Amino acid sequence: EGRFKLKAKNRKRLRVLGKILFVLYIGFLFYFLIFSDWYGREGTGEYHYNLVLFCEIKRFWLYRDVLGWVSYANLFGNVLIFIPFGFFMPMAVSFFVECFQLVTRVGSFDVDDMLLNTLGGVIGYIVFAICNMIRRWHDAKQER
Repeated sequence: EGRFKLKAKNRKRLRVLGKILFVLYIGFLFYFLIFSDWYGREGTGEYHYNLVLFCEIKRFWLYRDVLGWVSYANLFGNVLIFIPFGFFMPMAVSFFVECFQLVTRVGSFDVDDMLLNTLGGVIGYIVFAICNMIRRWHDAKQER
């Protein structure tokens, strides 16, 4: 029984830590994407946008020698900054489902379900990414 209490206490601490990290991450993401003037977001008075897929990626890659670290920061930074989102989002959705079950007394609230649901979300996203890659490969093959 003492061992079970220790595990439950550790799980509770881990959940609290996860919630704190999620809130900090969302705050950082919000600040970085909206308010940070890093990457020249100080404003030029003119708004720019790109609707051509791979146009900016190609430009940053072609001029990587001229742009230096900024090129790599843009290409890899945009991927890296959302990796935690892909981890936390399934966890957050699972948490809300479990809380709904707790409040409505439909099913049962279970932290193990949260872990398994999060794992399912991650696996689902991996499957989605693989299917999307296969679809793009197939489309590119048909265009040739």
